[in-house]
Amino acid sequence: MHLDGTPRAAARLHLALRLALAWRARVSALFAVAPNHLALLPVGPGLPPLPPGDPIDAEHRRRAMETYQEACAVSDAPCEWLELTGEPVVETFTRQALLADLVFLGQRDPDDANGFDVPAGFVESIVIGSGRPALVVPFSGELASSPDIVLLAWKPTRECARALAAAIAFLQGARHVHLVEEEGDESQPLSLKVRDYLYLHGIERVHEHARLPQDHAGESLLSTAADCGADLLVMGCYGHSRARELLLGGVSRTVLDSMTLPVLMAH
Repeated sequence: MHLDGTPRAAARLHLALRLALAWRARVSALFAVAPNHLALLPVGPGLPPLPPGDPIDAEHRRRAMETYQEACAVSDAPCEWLELTGEPVVETFTRQALLADLVFLGQRDPDDANGFDVPAGFVESIVIGSGRPALVVPFSGELASSPDIVLLAWKPTRECARALAAAIAFLQGARHVHLVEEEGDESQPLSLKVRDYLYLHGIERVHEHARLPQDHAGESLLSTAADCGADLLVMGCYGHSRARELLLGGVSRTVLDSMTLPVLMAH
């Protein structure tokens, strides 16, 4: 779970601890921020490592530690504090994420000055670099620890398959599961195969929606989530890394920028 000095970090940590308690898991809360003068640089391979002893905002670290201590004091879930001390933020967090079943990340809030010591593009860099499923928490709104209504965005790709497999526990616990297809051959009833897969995992009632239009698919996906009252969106994350930049597909970029509900995504 990514821990920083923003107020929203508390919501992420409480959600992670609630799920960990239900799933008999351990939370590793990793405080990971960059020195202020590097926080707005693009991330990716080829960037120089942080100089040893480069200053981290002490107030942000203090707030993060208080968030951690307060959350752990009221939770019975095992939890550990981890901290980066001068290492490259994205690369080091990515290595830690490789051994996580689920990574908790936070949507970037462009209006929160407290979050600008987290490198721009941090969320997508971790999702794509680690290959691990990530639960991305929006920067505002209530969070359901056990989603009642889940929207699954599907297309026949490895990214969607990984996201679906990672979301099975959420889907099994939901009262309603909605399915929307992003793209595909109109003549092939692909959704039937997805429904069969869900049925084999005990998910029997699935509400289907019209296929998303190719134009403005990201906006349409978020609109569908709002229309069905979803409190979790499951989708693949599309993109690839290049030196000093990271490119995302249009739907992934739109969702990460404009999401108002938690999104479970995988690359």
